[in-house]
Amino acid sequence: MSTLAIPQTATTTWNIDPAHATAEFKVKHMMMANVKGHFSKVTGVLHHAEGDPTKSSIEATIEAGSIETREPQRDAHLKSEDFLHVEKFPKLSFKSSDIKVAGGGELKVEGDLTIRGVTRKVTFAVEGPTPPAKDPWGNTRIAVSATTKINRKDYGLTWNAALETGGILVGDEVTITLDVEFVKA
Repeated sequence: MSTLAIPQTATTTWNIDPAHATAEFKVKHMMMANVKGHFSKVTGVLHHAEGDPTKSSIEATIEAGSIETREPQRDAHLKSEDFLHVEKFPKLSFKSSDIKVAGGGELKVEGDLTIRGVTRKVTFAVEGPTPPAKDPWGNTRIAVSATTKINRKDYGLTWNAALETGGILVGDEVTITLDVEFVKA
């Protein structure tokens, strides 16, 4: 009796290169303009299923205290109990649970995003991964760009101030964008 060989998908491990990874966010300020910021300390790992990205998985961690908005007072406020409360919740994290091919070189990556100890399902629209390329030091790299939107109140980030003219100081919707290079492990 012969057995059918089921083709196996090769899975490779890729580590986020912290020097070439940024987690950015933007949120409305005074209901008018976007204020942008970023987290400079991003780590994580991608288990990339060659030929079938739906069998891949990713985990990423961000140091909450690495938040920067180019305004020291605002950064201190964002690190306080009013927002991220970095002393109690030093990390933000994401762990994928499902990956779907969206077409046009894009993926939909669903998973659990944890901010301030609250975990919610989110879906990132992902461009990539790019084809592998060798860097000048002999490392193999790939890259992705991923975007999602969340309501900050869903994560316990509820601080706000009413404006004299009506409206609020900080918008509820936050756009998160990750631009990440991975190095083959």
